[in-house]
Amino acid sequence: MKSWLQLFSAKWLAVYAVAYMVFLYAPVILLPMFAFNDATVISFPLSGFTSKWFGVLWETEALHGAVRNSLIVGLSSAVLSTMLGACAARAAARYRFPLKRSMMSFIMLPLVLPEIIVAVALLVLLMQLGMPLSLVTVVLGHVLICTPFAIAILNSAFQGLDLSLEEASYDLGESRWGTFRRIVLPLVMPGVVSSLLITFTISLDEFIIAFFLTGTEVTLPVYIWSQLRFPTKLPSVMALGTILLALSVLLLILAEWFRRRAARKQGIEASATGGFA
Repeated sequence: MKSWLQLFSAKWLAVYAVAYMVFLYAPVILLPMFAFNDATVISFPLSGFTSKWFGVLWETEALHGAVRNSLIVGLSSAVLSTMLGACAARAAARYRFPLKRSMMSFIMLPLVLPEIIVAVALLVLLMQLGMPLSLVTVVLGHVLICTPFAIAILNSAFQGLDLSLEEASYDLGESRWGTFRRIVLPLVMPGVVSSLLITFTISLDEFIIAFFLTGTEVTLPVYIWSQLRFPTKLPSVMALGTILLALSVLLLILAEWFRRRAARKQGIEASATGGFA
């Protein structure tokens, strides 16, 4: 009786998982379908197969500028948020100081705050400071949003480090900076790469912060939103969305691969250290 109930529960769990995945990703499948559809109207039935909408993307100068701006913002945000995340994760994993948990919780607060609230607050603050809206303000906003993600990724990397390796480096006469550069950084490098990839993906796809803080130089999500008002532009937007979807999935796969590689590497080193202890 118990085994029959377990089998029945497993089957329903599988059905639920499949239904959930279909509900979650069915809208995403529509992107490539309409991107290759030979019609300006986004509706069924499909008219035919074509790749001309991808060719339209290469002829749109405004799109090229938006892509360039998004790459600048994404790379800058990824580097800055990863550097700040590494400092915070290193401090949280290595040192003890007053109000440590409260400070880390405060830093992670943007993860749970609605982005619309964060965007409006940043806009009011920048206007009060008299700072003009530009790509710099977008980078600042994206760093605020991406840094908690970087901390969450790098915290596990720094937590898994063997402190005896650093102590051995100090005993051999190496400085703190030399120990970090030659011992710590290579060990956490997979986590750093994973953080760079994920924060870049988040910054590239982020719309609300960019919409409020951008000036005359729009980013790619803001450009896509502006094109949605014109029905004839929708097929090219679908083509652009297909490209972004493929790039986002690729970056996330690479980030997950580096994260698992870091976990395996630290597990092997921990086993080796335990064996010699």
